[in-house]
Amino acid sequence: MANSIDLVTTFLQLIDEIYKLESLTAFLDSQTQSPPEFDGSATVKVMKLSMVGLGTYSRTTGYPAGDITATWEAMTLAASRGRAFSLDRMDNDESLGLVLGNVIRMWMREKVAPEIDAYRFAKFAGTSGISTVAGADLTTAAGVLAAVDVASGQLDADEVPSEGRLLFIAQPRARLLNAAVTRTLANDTEAERRLKKLDEMTIIPVPQARFYTAITLDAGATSSAGGYAASGGAKNINFILTHPSAVLQATKLNQVKYFSPDVNQISDGHLWQYRLYHDAFVYENKVKGVYLHKAA
Repeated sequence: MANSIDLVTTFLQLIDEIYKLESLTAFLDSQTQSPPEFDGSATVKVMKLSMVGLGTYSRTTGYPAGDITATWEAMTLAASRGRAFSLDRMDNDESLGLVLGNVIRMWMREKVAPEIDAYRFAKFAGTSGISTVAGADLTTAAGVLAAVDVASGQLDADEVPSEGRLLFIAQPRARLLNAAVTRTLANDTEAERRLKKLDEMTIIPVPQARFYTAITLDAGATSSAGGYAASGGAKNINFILTHPSAVLQATKLNQVKYFSPDVNQISDGHLWQYRLYHDAFVYENKVKGVYLHKAA
């Protein structure tokens, strides 16, 4: 049993490492507020404060009274996902043990991380009240740069902090954005044309396959089905400009369990089970901190 515990620790560290490396939205985890406490429930409540503005001071009656309003915003987790894989003891032995370790790496990189990103982006895009414009296809460098400028200007008008903004942009649009900025090269033998920041915004290119306004999660009812796909009527996202303070990425459970063939009661094989219980939200009083630009 001790070996199983060691392997669980190893697998969990591996999953965390791959998630942080491959998930594009993982960057937001450390940027958002402290993880909420669920206390045995699937719902967490976040306090929202609002206050009235200044009034005229009277030399007779003094300070005008002001109201402070505190309300609670309920956030309920909806994405409960999982999968179990089994590898026969002899299959692993006869493959020199390569399958067991590599399947976790490949699965996390190719299936789990893309789904987490796609789910979060779709939740942000589908939130009522965020800033957006009518769908439009961005096909030129000038068009992409102009659209990003409009988005940045809208966040400025809504008094969203300029420092720390994140520009998640579809990879084809990111290449156009790179071309929109003029560079002067001297006798450089190497040239880096990929923009990492623009006007204080950190640029994060996103594969289009993770960037939809709505997705459908496959229930995985059979061993050969699972994952996600763009929902019917969903649009490609061109870019999302946001400030980390506007969103919350909550994970209640991110767990892997491993059972060696000697412990596995189902078969004479290596068995590991993974479960993820999470969700993503835009705060009701900070919806203007998210700007969506989608395709026509």
